[in-house]
Amino acid sequence: MTAVDEAGFGRVIGVFLEASHDLGPRDIAGLVDDTARALGLTGAAVFLADVQQVRLMPLPDDRPHGAGTDEEGIAVEGTLAGWAYRTMSPRESSADGRVELWLPLVDGVERIGVLRVGAKASGPAVLERSRTLASLTALVVVSKSAFSDVMAEAVRSRPMTLQAELAWAFMPPRTLGTRNVTSAAALEPAYEVGGDAFDHSLLRDRLHLTVVDAMGHDLAAGGASAVAVAGCRATRRAGGGLAEIAETVDEALARWIPDRLLTAVFAELDTATGRLSWVNLGHPPPLLIRRGHVVPGALERPAQLPLGLGEGYPRRPVTVHQEQLEPGDRVLVHTDGVTEARSADGDLFGEERLVDLVVRSTAAGEPSPEALRRLVLALLDHQDHRLQDDATIMLAEWHPRS
Repeated sequence: MTAVDEAGFGRVIGVFLEASHDLGPRDIAGLVDDTARALGLTGAAVFLADVQQVRLMPLPDDRPHGAGTDEEGIAVEGTLAGWAYRTMSPRESSADGRVELWLPLVDGVERIGVLRVGAKASGPAVLERSRTLASLTALVVVSKSAFSDVMAEAVRSRPMTLQAELAWAFMPPRTLGTRNVTSAAALEPAYEVGGDAFDHSLLRDRLHLTVVDAMGHDLAAGGASAVAVAGCRATRRAGGGLAEIAETVDEALARWIPDRLLTAVFAELDTATGRLSWVNLGHPPPLLIRRGHVVPGALERPAQLPLGLGEGYPRRPVTVHQEQLEPGDRVLVHTDGVTEARSADGDLFGEERLVDLVVRSTAAGEPSPEALRRLVLALLDHQDHRLQDDATIMLAEWHPRS
């Protein structure tokens, strides 16, 4: 590798940051590659995880020599690139005097893809510069994603339905977290989702969790779930608690989308103490996973009526439940489309299979995002990738640093 001293390294990074401000999305790949070469590497390429996290797709590149490389993407399973993505750790291979590194692209704790870096030799300096380039690349990709369709198109294998487009527009990143807590969520069928939605957010000392399931699988169902997420956020950001969130969503549905039922779990986890609070409105009860096992009935409470029933059903005061978590505990919230999924021969996916998959992933030491990705793949395989209902899963883990 060509020697680049500390001052030269700083200048290269400065040029990268300055150029990124007015960069077009299709110019990112070229800037990353040019920067890699300026750092003494032999080149770099950016790959983003597709919507379903099964392939890593190349970032579009307008340079003549940048087009046509790995256009079909790289499988997440069974490849070094996928290994780097799944484990969020660098992987290296060498052949014919050339070294190739794969580094995860991470936004906070959200996995967005991988960076492929070429070098003439391996070593600590190569790895350090490659890590820095991967971190900068992730920041630029995320910043440009907010106002361009380029990245959205790159990670889709087919068009989305109108209701799916509406649903995804309202949802946050799939994974977020801090040193004390991690939350990961998945939603299928990704391209045709109708009435399911999720939301999670980090407050000052709390993690907020929401999973909703609106009746139906059409645009009205998507509108109902969007109203629920919006009502949840508006109330939360105004200082309202879980009971107030449920009341706001119920009133909004009755006013704007009448006769559309919606089940929900709204929850908050105190990230310092591990105190979990939640309300359950006609939804499957959350599951508590502790030391590799599901604690039977730990979070099972009498569910209240779904939201959106209207004036004909008197609304009782919303009950907020509480449970003390232990360090390392995981809380899983899902919609009935998960456990009620049936295979072609009528075999029910069921809670027992769900629990078994989660427990095995936990025992294998997989982080929550990867455990959830594997669980969703198992669910899709069970139904031969033809889900009859939306399936949403959220997995939150409390791992206090102390």
